[in-house]
Amino acid sequence: MHPMEKLASKDSRLVIGLMSGTSADGIDAALVRIEGNWLSTKVEQLGFITHPYPEEVREEILKAASGDYGGSHRICNLNFFLGRLFAESCKELCRECGISPRDIDLVGSHGQTLWHIPAQEGYLGKSFSSTLQIGEAAVIAEEMECPVVSDFRVRDMAAGGLGAPLVPYTEYLLYRQKERTIALQNIGGIGNITVLPAGCTLEEVYAFDTGPGNMVMDALAGRLTKGKCTFDGEGKLAAAGKVDQQLLSFMLADPYLAAPVPKTTGRERYGKSYVQRLEEKGEEMGLPLLDILATATCFTAECIRIGMENFCRPVPGQLIVGGGGSHNKTLMGFLKKALPKCQVVTNEDLHLDSNAKEAVAFAILANETVCCHFNNAVKATGAKHPVVMGKISF
Repeated sequence: MHPMEKLASKDSRLVIGLMSGTSADGIDAALVRIEGNWLSTKVEQLGFITHPYPEEVREEILKAASGDYGGSHRICNLNFFLGRLFAESCKELCRECGISPRDIDLVGSHGQTLWHIPAQEGYLGKSFSSTLQIGEAAVIAEEMECPVVSDFRVRDMAAGGLGAPLVPYTEYLLYRQKERTIALQNIGGIGNITVLPAGCTLEEVYAFDTGPGNMVMDALAGRLTKGKCTFDGEGKLAAAGKVDQQLLSFMLADPYLAAPVPKTTGRERYGKSYVQRLEEKGEEMGLPLLDILATATCFTAECIRIGMENFCRPVPGQLIVGGGGSHNKTLMGFLKKALPKCQVVTNEDLHLDSNAKEAVAFAILANETVCCHFNNAVKATGAKHPVVMGKISF
């Protein structure tokens, strides 16, 4: 029997999911036990860690992800370097959970996005979309001595999709309900929402990026603290500022918010140049940096409100918030105020783990890959047809 057939035929598999997001603050690693696949999938979370990037590593990633820095030599080095860090995170997780790395059946790695081009662009006489995630999977496979599934986004994009968001597939498996329409909002570097209509099929699930999540707030918090903090934790910095309605109106004129779905965005839109323009506008208005941060925090909540009002039908009765932004009390306060008719809760309110959610998702997507099951949600990504995402290294 082929090793992959043997793996797929096991009653249960120990799988590690790895995620490093657009904020580039570290590697999330989740250990899960998965039984079955597709609608029979059962997942038990056994452990979770975050392996923070050293500041010089984070700076190198953000420079490489700026779009105008690095060169092929540098990116080549960074690709293999991150592969080693991902493997180290797997081993650290195993130590935390008291198991041997040899007990791991499979790793699913999202990788680190350097650039994402969801809309078609002209290049050398051709027009196409593209994306690049690094963190060499072959290095992880060699270190962990097990198969690794990686580079999920490219197969969806080859089928005409945006390559994002990918988590809606796993949310359908884990969160769907027969009687109630719910939405799941992840607030990582970018905000993304998934809507699960009551009693829906996978084909009825839809999702889109709402706009910036923590990305703009993180950059402003770093500026405000002169690099001592890379994010606003519980939102205490933003709470000390005041939302400026004029600056907020300027931000809400962003054409992305009105763009039709499916849609996705990232650092190419809300990265360094966006934050610089925002700071310049705030300075023109005579605003202190604390007020700019408070306004940017409110803006993230308003992006979610606008996305729900414009594109969510039927209107969800409950919004489950996950990701690092769910711990930002100031942001959550803005969000609850913006959505008074919707029950806004966090994963923790449901006794789930917000921090581990995306890492767990890539463990599940990898499990679907080795079981040869389609694992994209076409209404979420806009792909022409279902595909099996992920490249296998073993």
